[in-house]
Amino acid sequence: MNRQIGLGIVGAGRIGTLRARLAAKHAGVRFIAIADCDPNAAARTAGLCGATVHGSDNRAAIEHPEVDAVIVATPEGEHLAPVLAAIACGKPVLVEKPVALTLADADQVIEAAHKAGVDVRVGYSRRYKDRYLIAREQLVQGRLGRVLGVSARVYNSRAQALAMLGRNPHATPVVDALTYYVDLVGWFLDGVPLREVYARGQKGVLAKAGYAADDVDYAILTYADGSVVNLSVSYALPSKYPALGHAARVELIGDQGVMILDDDHTDQLMYTEVGIPHVYLPDHEVNMVFLQSGTPGDWALGEFWGPIANETRAWLDHLVLGSPCVLPDARTARATLEATLAIEASIARGVAVHLPLPS
Repeated sequence: MNRQIGLGIVGAGRIGTLRARLAAKHAGVRFIAIADCDPNAAARTAGLCGATVHGSDNRAAIEHPEVDAVIVATPEGEHLAPVLAAIACGKPVLVEKPVALTLADADQVIEAAHKAGVDVRVGYSRRYKDRYLIAREQLVQGRLGRVLGVSARVYNSRAQALAMLGRNPHATPVVDALTYYVDLVGWFLDGVPLREVYARGQKGVLAKAGYAADDVDYAILTYADGSVVNLSVSYALPSKYPALGHAARVELIGDQGVMILDDDHTDQLMYTEVGIPHVYLPDHEVNMVFLQSGTPGDWALGEFWGPIANETRAWLDHLVLGSPCVLPDARTARATLEATLAIEASIARGVAVHLPLPS
């Protein structure tokens, strides 16, 4: 395969705009259409990426005859309609994580994609961060043997949590952020089914701000092969915490080795009196920052580098050149969603939750 494609991008927010700018530089992309409920946002993004068509009509962008594939970068609760519209047109889709916020919606996507024979991929960009790609290679080569257990935790500031919850109160730190590490664990374990979740949480500043989300959550996940996983998340650290996105740590223990992945970036510290803008919060600046802690990646000398860039290029290469793509499909992303919902259900009920969950 070696062809040129037209791309429809639904959602002209931060990530949609970033993917549009990356796509505009890809040799295989010949046409871009942008849609957003805010026509001014669509026009702004079109100007940045040289899109031929822009406007507020999602279906017009998806159904445009020059569009061959679609990126859905809407807020978390608005994925379903544009994804189904793209599938109905027979066009491959890259949708931001999570694939949906309910299992019923995820099942609609899976069923529609299966019937239409359409490839749907979900943007779990941690898979395209170099340290996690390299970690996966070690597992593929058998250097850890059988994975017995995994531990992962992610920290972020309450400023980002409040922005995230403000967009959608159901997009909690578990469903919207810890989901990345649930996906990584599933990838590292080669898709072994999850069987049981036991989790606890504690409320504090996010509850005082009017949201039901916990300040901190801890979970123990048990998989069908006996592997035990400890996952934790806190998006309630002080607003000026130096991470610009995820500050994370992942550890894997196998019967033939151990792998420790320090992703905090505490070794890349900068303090500036000038201030540095937050990746996700345009009106929020910090003076102290862990460099390279921004979840999507970083601008450097006019180019964007990092997981979102790697992921976008890999997906476009997959479409244009037929190259392999490690992004999860909709069914895999559903399993990740189910795990995060099970964590929240266990916290709410105070008991262990067994999977599968009812749809």
